[in-house]
Amino acid sequence: MQTLAVLVRVAFEVLNWLIIARILISWFPHDPNHPIMRFIYEITEPVLAPFRRIMPRTTMPIDFSPIIAVLVLQLVEHLLINFIMRLG
Repeated sequence: MQTLAVLVRVAFEVLNWLIIARILISWFPHDPNHPIMRFIYEITEPVLAPFRRIMPRTTMPIDFSPIIAVLVLQLVEHLLINFIMRLG
């Protein structure tokens, strides 16, 4: 079970870093059709889109959905790892 917990932890860590990369990429001009950019967007959009839908629109041009997503992902990771460790 410990191996499964490590795999879950690594998966969440990778997803968090991809979200951070997407945030940083958004600050600079980039080609959205570049294979690396498409990969980042395809992996992170299913996670970020639900948070964008539930977050109220503000007049500020800042998207807070990545911050909320990372916090929720950390909570889910913690709960999932605790569940896995109790099974084993």
